[in-house]
Order: sequence, then C-alpha cells, then structure tokens
Amino acid sequence: MIHILCKFEKQINIYLMPLVPAYIKQLSSYKPGKPIEEVRRELGIKNIIKLASNENPLGPSPKAKKAIQSNIEMIHRYPDVSGYDLRKKLAKKFKVKLNNVVIGAGSEGIMSTIMRTFLLNDDELLSSENSFIGYKVLAQASGRKTQWTPMKKNRYDLDAMAKKINDYTKIIYIANPDNPMGTYITKDEFDEFYSYVPSRTLIILDEAYYEYANNIPDYPDSMYYRYNNVITLRSFSKAYGLGGLRLGYGFAHQDLISNLMKVKVPFEPSILAQIAGCAAMEDIDFLKKTIQVNEVGLKFFENELDKMEIVYVPSATNFITTIWKSEKEASRIVEKLMEAGIIVRHLKSFGWPNYIRISVGKENENLRLISTLKTIL
Repeated sequence: MIHILCKFEKQINIYLMPLVPAYIKQLSSYKPGKPIEEVRRELGIKNIIKLASNENPLGPSPKAKKAIQSNIEMIHRYPDVSGYDLRKKLAKKFKVKLNNVVIGAGSEGIMSTIMRTFLLNDDELLSSENSFIGYKVLAQASGRKTQWTPMKKNRYDLDAMAKKINDYTKIIYIANPDNPMGTYITKDEFDEFYSYVPSRTLIILDEAYYEYANNIPDYPDSMYYRYNNVITLRSFSKAYGLGGLRLGYGFAHQDLISNLMKVKVPFEPSILAQIAGCAAMEDIDFLKKTIQVNEVGLKFFENELDKMEIVYVPSATNFITTIWKSEKEASRIVEKLMEAGIIVRHLKSFGWPNYIRISVGKENENLRLISTLKTIL
C-alpha cells in the first residue's frame, strides 16, 4: 500500500512539474536598438542614421569584406571545428599559445559556454547592477543566484563587489570599459579587487571596447594578467566592424580553454566569420582610421554637449551616454530624434530610465545629431 502511494505521489509531482522553469518565464527578451528597416516601415522616413548600437560607422573592414567575397562559394562547407587558423593568428598577435585561445559566436556566445561549462547547482554569480544587459540575461537564464551591486558614480563599485564574494561565488563579470556607461576600472583598482578573489572563482573581463581604451595609461589590459582564473573576452563587432557576423574571442589558462572547447557549440563561428576575422586582423590601416574617427567624434560630442550644458558620462569607448532630468524628458528626446530619422538608445531597459546612449558616427552623422538636438531642446 505504501509503495502504491509513493508511486502515485511521484506521478503527481511529475504531472505538476512546469514545462518552463519559473526563472525563464520571468525573463524579458533582450531588446536591441531599433534597426533602420523597422523605423523606415513605422515612420516612412528614408534618410535614417543609426547611432544606437555602437557599430563601426565606417562599416566592415575592407580586407574582411574582400575575403568574404572571395570565399563565398565555401558556405556549403562546415567550418573547421577547432577554428585553428583564427586562433593561431590571435595567439601570435597577443603572444600566447594556441591552447590559450577560444573563439565563439560573439562574446556572449563564449559567456554562455563559460556558464554551461563551470557552473555547479549551488554556484553563484556576481556583477554590477545595470551593466551589460546581455550578461544579465545569461545570468538569469542560468537559474543560479546572482548578486548584483549598484554602480557608484556610473562606475563599477569594486569595493562593494568584493564584500559580496562568498564561498559560493563562481563567476564574477566585469565589463571594462563598461557598456552602457563607457567608464572603466583602473589597473590599481583591479589589482586591489583581485586580492579578494579566491582561486575557485572565475573573473570574466569583457573587453569588447578594448581597442578604444588600450591607449589610456591606467587602463588594465588584461593580457598582462595571466592568472589561472581570469578569462578575457574581446570582439570583432566594434572596432573591426563585423557585428553582423557574430565573432568573439577569449584568452585564458589552457585548462579553462580545454574544457570550454569540450562544451562550446560545434561549427561556430561560421566559416565566413572565421575567414573575415583572419582578414580583419591584417587590416591595420582600417583599425587606425577607426580609432582616429572615433577620437575626433567623441571629442566633438563632448565639446557640443558642454556648450548645450547637457550632462554626460566621460567615455573610453565609441559611444557617449547622456543624463537627463527625468525618464519623461529622455523618452521625449529619443522620440523626437527618431521622428527626425536619428536612432539612439534609451537605456531604460538597462535600468537607467533617464539616460540616453549615443554612438559615435561619421562626421556628417554627428553634426546632424547635434543640430537636431539643438532644435529639440
């Protein structure tokens, strides 16, 4: 009789088990900046510029574009599952070994692999509240407990994060420079923070905007931190203009990389993404021009925003984030700019309802943004 009751109870529990976990149901889908095509359909505007998603205004690397065109007939083939050519090229450039390099479908693709590889059931994650929303989605989707610490003056508060580290902390995420604020943590700040991190805890240093920040004297280039528990992530999406191909890469101790290679999705990134990445790395002139255009554009924005007395966050990236008096005012600015054919990013979904992020564009695009903003205010 007891056996029958236990079996019945088990069947009831299975029947009541939800198809979708509660932590997945509670998730909100990631909402990127509106694409040009959507705005064109909705508003019937033809001359549209997009300064919302931190894309390279110069477009893709010309050498990458040429390489794709030359190899388009290969798309019926699966890519090299190990990504040997691109990993070898990255290893040579950054003076590490091949087995210290991993590639993936964007930095977020590698982040997802990191979580699937290293998280145990009771492990916890730690990061700064309202930082990169892509990581927040992945953290929540993992179903693990995540400790979120508030930012302090639009920057990671590493002191507060250090106090949150406990015996269950497995992964710490730091975007450096941060998206969407554009701020960065210094070398001294990271050194102090690292002294509190136990060896079983992994630190993800997301350096998607590395190319824009690496000339700052106190910026901590993580390639100098060859610690066993630090994973550096970088991207071809920003400075190299390959956002549409989804191509990211990472560096870490060979033990971490070997386990990531076991878990990562086979045959990604795509064959054309890998070919384009190899070619883009050879496009030194394009990279230099990208950095130069960004420096000029960022300075232009700072000067013009100062003249208009608009508050902004000093940036180490290819975007500048403005601060408005209220969510209502920020929403009005975003709406008016869109009506004028200019797409920017309202940061409400990031948890910053009165902030607007503006990507640096070409000179004429930056001029148009500022002149339109003057008519709105």
